[in-house]
Amino acid sequence: MTSTIAPRVRTLVLLLLAATGLLLAGAGPVSAHAALTGSDPRQGAVVDKAPQQISLTFSEKVALSDDSLRVLDPKGKRVDSGDPAGTGGTTYAVKLHGGLPDGTYTVTYQVVSEDSHPVAGAYTFSIGAPSRTSVSVDGQTAGGGVVGVLYGFGRYVSYAGFIVLVGGAAFVLGCWRRGTAVRSMQRLVVSGWLALTAATLGLLLVRGSYTGSGKVGDIFDLDLLGQVLQTKTGAALVSRLLLLAAAALFIAVLFGAYDKRDDEEKRDLTFGLAIGGTVVAAGLAASWAMSEHASTGLQPGLAMPVDVLHLLAVAGWLGGLTALLVALYRAPAETPLDAAAVRRFSQLAFGSVLTLVATGVYQSWRQLGSWSAFTGTRYGQLLLVKIGLVVLLVGIAWISRRWTARLAQSGVAEAGAETVTEDEDDKAEKEHVSAGAGASATAKGAPESGAAAGAGSAGIDGSDGDSERAAQLARQRAAIDTARRKRERDADPNRFGLRRSVLAEAAVAVALLAVTTMLTSTEPGRTEEQAAAATSSATEDANAAGALTLDMSFDTGGEDGKGVVRIDLDPARPGSNEMHVYVLRPNGRAFDVPEVKIAFTLEEQDIGPLPVVPDHISTGHWSASGVQIPMAGDWKVAVTVRTSDIDQATVSKNAQIG
Repeated sequence: MTSTIAPRVRTLVLLLLAATGLLLAGAGPVSAHAALTGSDPRQGAVVDKAPQQISLTFSEKVALSDDSLRVLDPKGKRVDSGDPAGTGGTTYAVKLHGGLPDGTYTVTYQVVSEDSHPVAGAYTFSIGAPSRTSVSVDGQTAGGGVVGVLYGFGRYVSYAGFIVLVGGAAFVLGCWRRGTAVRSMQRLVVSGWLALTAATLGLLLVRGSYTGSGKVGDIFDLDLLGQVLQTKTGAALVSRLLLLAAAALFIAVLFGAYDKRDDEEKRDLTFGLAIGGTVVAAGLAASWAMSEHASTGLQPGLAMPVDVLHLLAVAGWLGGLTALLVALYRAPAETPLDAAAVRRFSQLAFGSVLTLVATGVYQSWRQLGSWSAFTGTRYGQLLLVKIGLVVLLVGIAWISRRWTARLAQSGVAEAGAETVTEDEDDKAEKEHVSAGAGASATAKGAPESGAAAGAGSAGIDGSDGDSERAAQLARQRAAIDTARRKRERDADPNRFGLRRSVLAEAAVAVALLAVTTMLTSTEPGRTEEQAAAATSSATEDANAAGALTLDMSFDTGGEDGKGVVRIDLDPARPGSNEMHVYVLRPNGRAFDVPEVKIAFTLEEQDIGPLPVVPDHISTGHWSASGVQIPMAGDWKVAVTVRTSDIDQATVSKNAQIG
């Protein structure tokens, strides 16, 4: 039975890992965790004279480099002095050269948010009057490309390595101490340590390119590595490497010296390993908490220890689950996984789930802030998927607990049966040895043949042959006993049922880990809603100044066809007007569609439609200057949005102009 199931297990695990890799590879660039909430001049503004500086305001503090903020003239030449600096709070500014001519200028920014994720974007403003610009701001993303995929894969491997290392060691030390002598358990925990160490080193190398140029060639740039080491994330990764050195010593003692001690020494050593292992595991978890979501935003002093508890609970549950799966399929017959160990892990998993629920509720409240963020933001949607997977995992774990109870009930009967079997085997062995001894005596008393006589004349009395025969019989009996125990273990329906349920748990856990990794790289719902509110406030301010803003929802019917189109018309009166068109996804992000067309109609005067085809400026942004409105009135503004070669929709709204 085992020979049939084991290949299926390997195949299933490989398929799950491949699917997870595709999921991560298709996740796209990392979402910004620090959102741009304001700028001066604001996006699309037309100012009378050149400003002395450009200032940007973010939703949280960011880290800057010399090229973080750049201002480009219509020909693409830099007109800023470089070396941006903070002006207070979360606002940062860069000074401009004097005597700038009229035209459209492009502001680009690439910074690192306080929770370690890169943020990039661009917008335009005009001096005097808008003009054509040769600057393309398409693809202004951070954390994308090959480097982004490598960094995302490294993050996934580091989480997986941490879970296997900490959870596997906790399973052996707290649930199944006989596992210290099992080779498969040793390989599992060491593999977790190697994966986490390799991933941490890789993240250190890739980090500079990931937050900067995004070029593969910059991965081995030592200057970038030196800059990374001076950041909060770099310090966290170096701290993780130092803690992994202590973890290596822990592993060496657990799987080396521990098994050679007597019972009293093992008790003392177990206590020391438990204390030291907990400290090292908490330190490793803190290396994430000190540099990511928990370290910034609301209540960081409480959020970081809660995040440490959350990660330890995940490792105790999913890492212990991985160790249990390995023990069920790979434990040798002479050291089988007993029901008591499974029962102890069941208790450990139950406590981990309770901790996960408590810490997860707090984290969800902290990162979302409102019920609407569950469905209105990508973070909330991913969180709903994670909650669904956790519920499914708990349901399968409940089935596993039932199999555990049945296995525990059958354990007493198995012990009795083994005792009876061993007595019968001892009796059979004694009879076999007696028969062998009788045969040996008969052989000695029989007349010698020619060969035997020759051997006797050479001084060989046959004692070496008897000892070799006894050793061979002992080896055969041990092999038969091992095969019998393995056959009885594999034939147990309770153990077989537990194997299947634990395997299903592991499959769901792989997907859960992938979603969790994506969550850590997604802008929290609270931040996203704050950015949307700031944008709405800026729009209201523009309306108060005389400009007109119209928001219209559209649905082209195709895949990814829903969104909102926003029309800014300034000064919204008869004559020449400046128009900006923004196409946004339902969550407020820029939506780059193939085509946008506008038409103005004054139905009461039978004027129009007057077509306007705006120029594409940047991702989700179109602009048209000199839009002529012939007279004041209640104008119908119709917008046609095309999202693919065949999918388009026209929406309209009336507005008073003039």
